Amino acid sequence: MPRRTIGTLACLLAFRVLASPNVILVMADDMGWAQTGYYDHPVLETPNLDAMAANGLRMDRFYSAAPQCSTARATVLTGRTNDRTGVATVGSSINKQEKTLSAAFRNAGYTTAHFGKWHLNTVNTPDHPMPLSDPHHPGELGFDYWLSETNQFNLDPLFSRNGTAERIEGESSEVLVDEALAFIEQAQGKPAFVLIWYASPHRPFEALDADMAAFEELPEASRVHHGEIVAMDRSIGTLRQGLRDLGVAENTLVWFTSDNGGLPTFDVTRASTGEVLPGVVPDTTGHLRGFKNSFYEGGIRVPGIIEWPGHLEPRISNFPASTLDMFPTLIEVAGLDSNDMNEVHDGISLVPVFDTEPPRRNQPIGLRVQGQLGWLDNDYKLIYYRDYDKAMVDGVWDPEVFDSLTREWELYDLVDDPSEQDNLVEREPEITARMKAELAAWNESVDRSAEGADYPEGRVLPSGRDKPE
Repeated sequence: MPRRTIGTLACLLAFRVLASPNVILVMADDMGWAQTGYYDHPVLETPNLDAMAANGLRMDRFYSAAPQCSTARATVLTGRTNDRTGVATVGSSINKQEKTLSAAFRNAGYTTAHFGKWHLNTVNTPDHPMPLSDPHHPGELGFDYWLSETNQFNLDPLFSRNGTAERIEGESSEVLVDEALAFIEQAQGKPAFVLIWYASPHRPFEALDADMAAFEELPEASRVHHGEIVAMDRSIGTLRQGLRDLGVAENTLVWFTSDNGGLPTFDVTRASTGEVLPGVVPDTTGHLRGFKNSFYEGGIRVPGIIEWPGHLEPRISNFPASTLDMFPTLIEVAGLDSNDMNEVHDGISLVPVFDTEPPRRNQPIGLRVQGQLGWLDNDYKLIYYRDYDKAMVDGVWDPEVFDSLTREWELYDLVDDPSEQDNLVEREPEITARMKAELAAWNESVDRSAEGADYPEGRVLPSGRDKPE
């Protein structure tokens, strides 16, 4: 048996003899890859994320498998690309036939909870943060307890606590962490699976004065945006200290990431309302091209940190990984039943990456959102794409211009050209042809999934929502 295989098996066996660890998945909302202190941000300090990265596995090539709010969340909960799950775009409801990570944990004896932004039911629920009558609330998808909002919230947030509206005073990121720690404390020795999904630093921005004080030289919107990250980082510190105070830090895996890349530096005017959305400076994505919604690196590469004291040696990894990998990884970490994940899935377990750097990723990362396609295979990324930036006309994003654009094939070497300035399609015909063929086969598989082929019924059942989506 190869030495690497023996080492991997030994690692897995070691995990399985441990008491079932608590698992906490933490997700920022619209936080760019470069918006941390450990990447030397020019004005922003994130001491708690920095400490978490220094004490854990810092993944410098971690990707959102779909660069939007709802689509990315679907990939986390299912290990499947968003279009397989019914979540085609922002505000799409997830198919209730999906096998979810939360249900897998619950079936394994865990108590499960969701705190924060949900966005797997609809675009918004204006009269209630999320009523119990909503057929896609977290309780319908594997969560025993939930303090949630369909979409956005800021200071003094209004949440739905298991279906009952409740306003809670305070900064929203801190509120979520306080509630999550209370839930874990009350679990009475039962292992907990917890999602903390922040609404920060997504628009509309709102922050405490003290959190904005360090950014007085920035434009107003940027000042508030960075203030939200300061508060979010502080809540990360509260979470890490709270786990230590409860005596469960060494038996708790915490995984931090963002749902998609950061916001653009330029102003964007919404064509539908005329509202001007100010750009954010400094650059949220560093040297990476593109922003949120983009298949370029700035739209999909996001912060990624796994901390598990005593079980993960601190190190930096450049292994390409994504939100699709969370479900398969946690099956092995927590000893979940692999049958609780759909047999047709897109992620891989990252357990081998916990203590070594595999030379290659054997399963590429597929991307598919609203007709845009991508195939990320180790050093190379192929996209079939219409560039959002080309639809900007005098500072206004024009959907008609975007619709008129022709999708083009682009190939980039992400190691030699991380800023994606040199399209290699013409110069690397063999790599392009191979990746096109692999992408086409995967895309056909996703088409079958979208029609319900992966479900026992062989079709997608009605969503149960009042209005068609």
